Amino acid sequence: MDSIEIQNLLHQREPYLMVDKVLEFGQKHIKVEKNHTGEEAHVKGHFPGAPVVPGAMLQEICTQGAGILLTKNYSPVPNYNSEKTKGHAIGVLNKVEYAKFLSIVKPERKISATIELLENNKNLFKFKAKVFQDGNLMAKFKFNLMNISDEYLY
Repeated sequence: MDSIEIQNLLHQREPYLMVDKVLEFGQKHIKVEKNHTGEEAHVKGHFPGAPVVPGAMLQEICTQGAGILLTKNYSPVPNYNSEKTKGHAIGVLNKVEYAKFLSIVKPERKISATIELLENNKNLFKFKAKVFQDGNLMAKFKFNLMNISDEYLY
């Protein structure tokens, strides 16, 4: 998927768009990639002189990857487009069951995340995810997303 298609599937935009590329895609799994340049505000301020990608941004990479999977496979409307389709908020974070950070993630090196859909019940979706850098497992997450009416966003 190119960046235009990713933006059609997600509401997020720069500087908060955390998926640069989709590497793998299936009915219940997705693998995405992000490369922080080190110039992002959340990296420059975390920590000056010794930049680290914040754990919250690692969760967000996984959340947005899962959001792409939901939009492609579980959208309540066909041909969803984040710019044009109204009435639906897809992939709203409902719960982080756990977040485990195993090592420090540095900018200027690619980050990949594998996200797996474990279960879905109507508009509630449960996921697990792993974040890797340089082939090493850096973080693990388990979280829920929901598809809801976009009236809750306004």
